[in-house]
This record gives sequence, structure tokens and C-alpha cells, in this order.
Amino acid sequence: MSAIRFDILTLFPEMVDAILSESIVGRARAAGILDIRCHNIRDYSKDRLRRVDDTPYGGGKGMLMKPDVVVDCFETVTADATEKPHTVYLSPKGKVFDQAKAKELAGLSRIVLLCGHYEGIDQRALDEIVDEEISIGDYVLTGGELPAAVLVDAVSRLVDGVLADPECYEKESHSDLLLEYPQYTRPAVYRGVSVPEVLVSGHHEKIDAWRLEKSLEITKKNRPDLYEAYMALHPPAVKKKKRSKKKNEGET
Repeated sequence: MSAIRFDILTLFPEMVDAILSESIVGRARAAGILDIRCHNIRDYSKDRLRRVDDTPYGGGKGMLMKPDVVVDCFETVTADATEKPHTVYLSPKGKVFDQAKAKELAGLSRIVLLCGHYEGIDQRALDEIVDEEISIGDYVLTGGELPAAVLVDAVSRLVDGVLADPECYEKESHSDLLLEYPQYTRPAVYRGVSVPEVLVSGHHEKIDAWRLEKSLEITKKNRPDLYEAYMALHPPAVKKKKRSKKKNEGET
């Protein structure tokens, strides 16, 4: 998968930028493999106090981000695009983010991530610019900044050159519905517990079989929904019993 550009529209660009400047994603940005740009929605306020929100029509608690400020920010940021970039609103109302969605997004060349705050964003702005809404879980946060960072991290790992080898993400939790098997490193014995003997046997087929068995056990215990989905796609082979050949009467 080729390089990808993220434009993150937020009221707290420094917060998001700090998270995405560390570790693997930070190194990929420094190397030019990832292009991540954080834009302050407040810069597009026409209010002398740079206000971006107002009370919602119909009443209710909290404040709502105004449509003109959000759309102006989006249109300015994407003015250089030859076609409208895929735009995601991070929202608890969205579909829950998963590895399949991360792979889908990693195939795009440019993504705009819109971070809400307060009580959310005026629906007219969402209808104007958003292609899909994504949630990172069934809970509510104070804003879309952390979900945006989570999405960028998960997608970025799938971009060529970000990780050392494709195997780093091809054989891990959720890559094929199963959760990852336990892993071990030196020392061989720690507090009386030894590394499973099969892992030091050098027998790769037995190691692969052990890893699959452990992945199945962990997935069945922690995520029975994923286990059932995996088993539906990979039904266990039915072993046929060997029928003993009986000699016909009269045979010698």
C-alpha cells in the first residue's frame, strides 16, 4: 500500500499532533512515508473572540459546533485536491471501527478526519462534507481527537514502509478474525515458568499448529463472536472412520 495523507480538522491540533509524532507513526512522518496535517477549526471562525459554537435549536444542554466554521475549514484545507477526499466524522453514532475498515481506509490516498467537540456538530455541516461516521467503541468521549489518533495509528501500520515487514501486521490479532497467540522471549525460564517446549523445538509445522490452537482458545474465551465467525469460514474437517475390510465367507 502506498503513502497516504491525513488531514485532521480539530479544535486541539497540538494534542493530536503530539500523539502522532511519537513512536512508529512519528518516525514514518519524519521519513516522509506518512503525511499527517492537523488543522485548527477555530482559525476559520469569523467571530472576533474566535467562537466556534452556539446553543442548539430546540433546547438542550451543551453547545454545538457551527456549520459555517466547520465547512469553511474543510473547503480551505481540501482546495488543492483534484477530487473530494474521503471524509470521516469521528462520532459515537458511527459504525464501530475494526481491522477490516482499517485495511479499507489504508487503500486510499487521502483521508480527512473531522473531530467534533462539545455536543457535536451541526447536522448541515455533516451532510455537506462527511462520507461516513466512525466510532472506536460503544462509549462517549469528550471529543474526536483520541479516536482520530487511534484511526490514524491503525491505518498507518498498514502503509508500506511504516513497519519493518508486512508480516508484522499480517499475523496478529484481528488479521484473520482470530486473536493473537501468546508470545515469549528470553529468558527461557522466568520465575519458574518455562517457554513452551514446542517454541524451541525448531519444528515449524508444530509451532504453527500450536499457535493456531492457542489463537482459537483465546478467541473463543475472549471474543466468542469472532470465534464463531472464524469457525463458520473454517469448519473443522470431519475425519472419516476407516472401515475394516471383512473377508467374505468362503474366502481362503
